[in-house]
Amino acid sequence: MSADLSWDRPQPHTLDVVVSPEHIDLMRHTNNVVYLQWLEDVAWAHSAALGLGPAQYEALGHGMVVRQHELNYLQATRLGERLVLGTWLTGADKLTLQRHYQFIRTDDGQTVFRGRSEFVCVDIAQGRVRRMPPEFVQAYSGALVLDAR
Repeated sequence: MSADLSWDRPQPHTLDVVVSPEHIDLMRHTNNVVYLQWLEDVAWAHSAALGLGPAQYEALGHGMVVRQHELNYLQATRLGERLVLGTWLTGADKLTLQRHYQFIRTDDGQTVFRGRSEFVCVDIAQGRVRRMPPEFVQAYSGALVLDAR
């Protein structure tokens, strides 16, 4: 299904979600905080697919933490709607990683959300910024997608 959608970049890592009652707020649409959780969910799913899940972060003693989010809510989503969450790695250096997101409603193919996150590598025990271990560099750099927008 996600191949038929109009993605900003080629070959997104995707995750399907359905807007559930617990996602809805007083305004009868998906609460903004839910989108932030979805960013984390699809980012972790992508990272794990690249071989770097929480267990590997622990074993290597390093992790990627958010330095900055940019969130663009384009259209409201409502109870029962089906969405495909897409993400790409769009930049990496020795310390940082950039990730872009696009969420599409499957019923009408409309992009409802776009976002960007910048992550920085930290030593888990000390909480200090550190260079990415070679395993991070290899997995993340190998998955970079050029910015097509």
